[in-house]
Amino acid sequence: MKISKKKTVLFVIMFLLLAGFVLGILYLKSVADYRKAVRETTFEDINISDIPDGVYVGEYDVDFIYAKVEVAVQNGEITNINILEHRHERGKAAEVITDSIVDEQKIDVDAISGATNSSAVIKKAVENALKSRNLTTF
Repeated sequence: MKISKKKTVLFVIMFLLLAGFVLGILYLKSVADYRKAVRETTFEDINISDIPDGVYVGEYDVDFIYAKVEVAVQNGEITNINILEHRHERGKAAEVITDSIVDEQKIDVDAISGATNSSAVIKKAVENALKSRNLTTF
C-alpha cells in the first residue's frame, strides 16, 4: 500500500502541530508553577545578632529565577552581600536590593519595582545563607 506524498506531508504537519501544542501547554504549566512558587515565598524573621561572624552562602531557585549569594556577617550585622549568580528574566534591577538589606539589617525589605520576583528570590537566598550557616572557606 503506497501512501501519497500529500498524505505524508499532512501527517507530518499534524504531528508538528500536536507536538507544538503539547510543548506550549508544558511551558505554560511551568510558568504557572514558577509564579506560584514566588507568590508562596515567605521570609522568617532572623535575629542577625545571633549569627556568628563569617561569610555564608545560600541559594534559592524557582526555575525561571535563581540566585546564589554570599553574606558576610561581623559583630552581629550583615556587612556585605555578594551575588555570586543570578539567573533572571528581566530582574537585573533587583540586584540592588542587597544594599537595602545591609542598610536596614533585615531580609524582608521592600522589593525593587519592576523586579519583584527577582527581589523575592534574592532575599530568600540571603535568608537561606543565614539559616543554613554554610560558611565559605578561603
